[in-house]
Amino acid sequence: MEGYGAFSDDFYLNMNLGTEMDLPQNRETVLHHFEQLKRRFSTMQNFYSRESNEYVLEEEKEHGAYRWTSIEQRRVNSGAVNPASFDAALELHRSVLDLVPYTLSVSPLDCESLSVMMGFDFTFRGDQNAVMTEALGVIPGFEKMLDIPHSRVLCNEPSLQFALDDECRTQCRIGFETRTTAYHVRTQEFPEDQLSVYLTVRRFDSLDSDEGYTGEFNRLAGLCREIADGYLVTNVLRPLQQAIALK
Repeated sequence: MEGYGAFSDDFYLNMNLGTEMDLPQNRETVLHHFEQLKRRFSTMQNFYSRESNEYVLEEEKEHGAYRWTSIEQRRVNSGAVNPASFDAALELHRSVLDLVPYTLSVSPLDCESLSVMMGFDFTFRGDQNAVMTEALGVIPGFEKMLDIPHSRVLCNEPSLQFALDDECRTQCRIGFETRTTAYHVRTQEFPEDQLSVYLTVRRFDSLDSDEGYTGEFNRLAGLCREIADGYLVTNVLRPLQQAIALK
């Protein structure tokens, strides 16, 4: 299935590589890494640093669709916001992972975790926890609690994490984030904000001798797409989309 942006207001696909050792932070190494990426993606021209020793290279954001990548003390990240397709989003992530063994000296042994995350944001002005409850329900054991007089759900952010192999090295997590607070419910003044759904597939521990970062990323991205197509779209994204549309 393609066109994941059709199921939410904003869709993004991120890659995160966590390392056991600190990444190089010297000027020459950092600039060389980003210059190599800029040669491949000429529209990524905005370079800046944050106070937390994080360095970022990104495209212009004015059109709502853009790519970005960053280096932290022990993490290399990249993201594609509202990409034209799933495969188009993978292009940047693969390029980053192709480069890091050479530009940042990240060996397969240094891998703490490698993850692929699909994010879906729904822009909604209203009680987001109520919409979550209406669209997806609650854990069956909690259903009767909703019958308590004067009760209002103030937080409904379920999460599910499960292993995808016998050694639990490859794991999947599905989580939610609502921005409605008790103050919003009490005053009945709801700002327009994002209700977020996250699907993350993550591999832990060092890579084996016959594995590479790009190949392992392709495997994780494939699993992420299978879970999104087989379960998330039908059982989570469409019900949420329909419930919000009726408000």
